[in-house]
Amino acid sequence: MTVPVYIPSPLASYTGKANRVQAGGASVGELLAELDRRYPGIRFRIVNEQDEIRRHIKIFVNREQIRNLAVPLRAADEVMIVCALSGG
Repeated sequence: MTVPVYIPSPLASYTGKANRVQAGGASVGELLAELDRRYPGIRFRIVNEQDEIRRHIKIFVNREQIRNLAVPLRAADEVMIVCALSGG
């Protein structure tokens, strides 16, 4: 089972400029592991060394923000990764 994953522009350099890819996994954590196998280095930009979602990253499953990588995925789901913007 794969689901659509929306990639933010700052991370699209990992996916060959694709803003939408397909990836699979029983959970968000497994999906990120698959993304990292296909696009090496992308997971480290999303998840820190403690396996927590980085503070400047938000992950949504079906438009609901998740904070736990163990959140299960179903075939009809869609995942959106968003980077916070900063500046002044």
